[in-house]
Amino acid sequence: MIENANDVLILPLERFRKEQISAAKEARKKYDKETEKYCAVLDKHLSLSAKKKESHLHEADSQVDSVRQHFYEVSLEYVFKVQEVQERKMFDFVEPLLAFLQGLFTYYHHGYELAKDFNHFKTDLTISIQNTRNRFESTRSEVESLMRKMKENPHEHKSNSQHIMEGYLFIQEKRPFVSSWVKYYCTYQREPKRMTTVLFDQKSGGKVGEEESFILKSCIRRKTESIEKRFCFDVEAMDRPGVITMQALSEEDRRLWMEAMDGREPVGYHGYQGRSKVYNLNRDHQSEGVAQLDVIGFNVVKKFIYALETRGIDEQGLYRIVGVNSRVQKLLGLAMDPKTCADVELDGQEWEIKTITSAIKYYFRMLPAPLTTYQYQRNFIKAAKLDNPEARVTEIHQIVHRLPEKNRQMLELLTKHLANVANNHQQNLMTVANLGVVFGPTLLRPQEETVAAIMDIKFQNIVVEILIENHEKIFREVPAGVCGLINPQLQLSRRRSAENKAPSCSERPLTLFHTPTHSVKGEHRNSVGNSVGNSVGSDLQQQRAPLSSACNSSSGGSSGGSSQGLTSRHSLTSNDGEADPARHSRPNSLLNPKSTGSITSSVAGRRARALYACKAEHNSELSFIAGTIFENVRPSREPGWLEGTLDGRAGLIPENYLEFV
Repeated sequence: MIENANDVLILPLERFRKEQISAAKEARKKYDKETEKYCAVLDKHLSLSAKKKESHLHEADSQVDSVRQHFYEVSLEYVFKVQEVQERKMFDFVEPLLAFLQGLFTYYHHGYELAKDFNHFKTDLTISIQNTRNRFESTRSEVESLMRKMKENPHEHKSNSQHIMEGYLFIQEKRPFVSSWVKYYCTYQREPKRMTTVLFDQKSGGKVGEEESFILKSCIRRKTESIEKRFCFDVEAMDRPGVITMQALSEEDRRLWMEAMDGREPVGYHGYQGRSKVYNLNRDHQSEGVAQLDVIGFNVVKKFIYALETRGIDEQGLYRIVGVNSRVQKLLGLAMDPKTCADVELDGQEWEIKTITSAIKYYFRMLPAPLTTYQYQRNFIKAAKLDNPEARVTEIHQIVHRLPEKNRQMLELLTKHLANVANNHQQNLMTVANLGVVFGPTLLRPQEETVAAIMDIKFQNIVVEILIENHEKIFREVPAGVCGLINPQLQLSRRRSAENKAPSCSERPLTLFHTPTHSVKGEHRNSVGNSVGNSVGSDLQQQRAPLSSACNSSSGGSSGGSSQGLTSRHSLTSNDGEADPARHSRPNSLLNPKSTGSITSSVAGRRARALYACKAEHNSELSFIAGTIFENVRPSREPGWLEGTLDGRAGLIPENYLEFV
């Protein structure tokens, strides 16, 4: 075995060095050569006088663009090669070593016991190598695709972060009787309006000296006729006197810098009126999605989840199998339109399970920002990279409770549902890891498509896995570190939700959605519906106002009973949107809101439909979900309560939970 070490171990490593590392070195030489050429051409170009003929300037601009494009392509190829070598070495180096050690342990009989001890490590390492290789192949294809996009449309991938602008600028340094232009690497942060500069020397290969920074006061474009240099603009600082004149690398580069710094045109200048919108920073470059975290969005998601958990929780490949795109968009369009949402029936065969799951994923992809928000995205990724599993959960727990309230509520609703899907993985084959792969890129989608974002996909999946596995702790317990950041009323509501796992009849109900139930469809439907209604209904119990569906509002006047039901629901909420704590001591009759005495003669023996889900707190009360039909509804001696019959069992029902049919 030792004699074969050269073939098994040395030659593969030597081949890796020659084929991969040498290729990277050649790419580096080519990159350095093109960099030197580009910088020389750029310096010469920027030194041209603005007073030269227009044709000469256009010709010079075209030459620089050609050289810049070639340098851009060489740079991308070099970065791609470096990234490829970095990924390859994780298996091209370890794999020969593993093969050598495996042969060595097999060959020596006296090493049998050692080989047994090594076996579990060998198995784990083999699986790890295979996973690394698979990730490399998928990541490499993603990076190649991104490189092609950047080559074909370089301008589309020059978009800067909404928070930071950085790049090279030439700054005019004025001295007695002379001035010079010095190259700096500059970074501008939009939130504090802080500009940071550091001297850059191309010959020495990088940044030189210490960073200097100042707070921006104003930015004004420099008139072409007022200075010999092109692409110039003036900035004023809050903490230093005088005007600082800067030169960008091109007209497009100047536009980006001025846009980042709220740049303005010079006073009295009208030559650039056509570009007045170019320097207006207060606009959003990104097209917003059609979906929103509003009442309609919450009701649509809850309606889809209810349908999945009652119809297809055991279907194999749930969320993995994709529906037909045209059907998915049609379903979302109907469900989110107030005029048609009441007509969408999900309990039949019209809509396939894969269409509903695809609609849920499509809804979250169409949000203007992911549920985890762009602000906290890097925090989630850093938390997923922690070595200690407990530290991961603790950190993600903290971050979740810093999210905006609507984002946290929707995330809780979704993860509770995904946990239910994972609990049935023996039937649907969707484990927590599989769900992480499906929802990771959606819930933590990056703001910009970059190589770094592609490399973070693994950690996006880990975040979703942690949210699903620890959803009870993460969403039911408010971490101590963020208690001071949350409204006290919301803290009380969350604490109450943590203590009472299921919604109570004495709590403020949350409207799931109206299920047009005209008859009770079997005992199994009721039992499953109760379980799902309690599960989904308790998810958002801490909301201060009920999420009434827009379709209920638009169709509320179709019948007298429905109209009266809406009136009663409106009366449950005070002017500021808070639940009325005294509603049980002040009964609201659905038939006659002005008088509760008329109940005795008007409700006896009638049928009624439940508007909200409810969990009984006493043996005399009934548990039910939204849409349940009660028989023989009659008055009760308890103020604010009625008596009714459900599946042959009589019990108490909150009066303001019912709508008579």
